[in-house]
Amino acid sequence: MEKTAFVFAGGGSLGAIEAGMLRELTASGVRPDFLVGASAGAINSVFFAYQPHTAGAMRLEFLWRGIRRQQILPWSILSLLGAFRGKGSHLVSSAKLRALLYEHFGNRTLEDADLPVHVVATEMRTGNEIVISSGSAVDAVLASTAIPGVFPPVPLNGNMLIDGGVANNTPISTAIRLGATRVIVLATGFTCAERRQPKGALEHAMSALNLLVARQLVSDLERWASHAAIAVVAPLCPLDVSPYDYSQCGLLIDRAAAETRRWLEAGGLDSHDIPGALRVHSH
Repeated sequence: MEKTAFVFAGGGSLGAIEAGMLRELTASGVRPDFLVGASAGAINSVFFAYQPHTAGAMRLEFLWRGIRRQQILPWSILSLLGAFRGKGSHLVSSAKLRALLYEHFGNRTLEDADLPVHVVATEMRTGNEIVISSGSAVDAVLASTAIPGVFPPVPLNGNMLIDGGVANNTPISTAIRLGATRVIVLATGFTCAERRQPKGALEHAMSALNLLVARQLVSDLERWASHAAIAVVAPLCPLDVSPYDYSQCGLLIDRAAAETRRWLEAGGLDSHDIPGALRVHSH
């Protein structure tokens, strides 16, 4: 019996791309049996799990269009100076992110969702992947989005947890282990040859991380191709938006929706090829 999983990748503000993809997948009638998400993808997967239909996809889109960086990453001169001086284990408090998550999830648990949802986090000491399938939705997502050094680790069920993207940014393998025979991957997009050169230390670091994540995703797609039918929703290419830039989420949503619509019309759901945008390429 076929069992379909939507897999939501991490990617900071680029998680907005997945909202655009989800709008078109839902409108086309694609229905998953369960959801798996890591990092920013955890926000999307849990949000959609409570309302796995067109209205839920639209509400998720509305959330991303309204997010501003200060709601997620409230940098301050004091926090940056403290980091440079070796004071503290993280740059910013997760209080604002927790408040944002509580506004939408409240005290609900993952078991309360209309669709089974599994959130991927990373055990800080070992680097092992931890899959959270029950308990507080806020705590699960907060753990999965706890960027190392930026947010504090989250204590949960006897573990100290950090960003799920560290262990498994696009948790295809997790979905297959959970029984998926068909996997639809919502990726957030990666650096390509047409992107302008990074500016500053942070952009250089994020560019390098994007390349690493892209290579790992290609490797995972090749490794797990024989275990399930895997379709990757067309990633945006070229892409020139920092994962820390929340000012362009609306544009990313609209662009992703248009690209996903074209992908669906071209029979993308039946294609199991690895998109060229995920490999080294030029324009």
